[in-house]
Amino acid sequence: MKVDLVIGAYLIHENRVLLTHHRKLDRWVPPGGHIEKDETPDEAVKREVKEELNLDVEILNRNDVPEEGNVTRQLAVPFYVNVHNVGDHEHACFFYLCVPKNPEDLKIKKDELNDSRWFSPEELEEDHIPPDVRNIAKKAFELHGRLKG
Repeated sequence: MKVDLVIGAYLIHENRVLLTHHRKLDRWVPPGGHIEKDETPDEAVKREVKEELNLDVEILNRNDVPEEGNVTRQLAVPFYVNVHNVGDHEHACFFYLCVPKNPEDLKIKKDELNDSRWFSPEELEEDHIPPDVRNIAKKAFELHGRLKG
C-alpha cells in the first residue's frame, strides 16, 4: 500500500486544542497535510496551518543540540509519530505541538474543511472525536503542560 509522509499540528491555546472537521475524511482531525518536495516537516506545519486556518504558529518541543559541523538548521521534534489509514492509502504522520501566534485571525479554508473548533480536555470525550485523535490530543496537553509549566 502507498504511504505518504505527512504532518499533523496540535495547536493549544487557553487550555483548548484546535481540531478541524475534514471535508474528505468526514471526521475531526488536527490540521495538517502532506510534506511537499524540498520542504522540511517544520515548513510543512507552518504552511498547512496557514493555508487551512490562516494561523501562524510557533512549533514547541525544540532541541538544544549545538548547530555545529554539518548541521545547517535545527528542526522541531515530533511529539508523536504513527501510520494511519486514509482510505486508499496510508499516512506516516509526524505530529507537532504548536501554539498559535494570532488565534484571533482563525478562518477556515472552506474547500477542505467543514468546521474548526477549540476543544477542552473534557470535550475531547465527545462521541464524534475519533479515539486516536483524542489520545494524541491528551498527549499534546500533557506535553504542553510540561513545556509551559
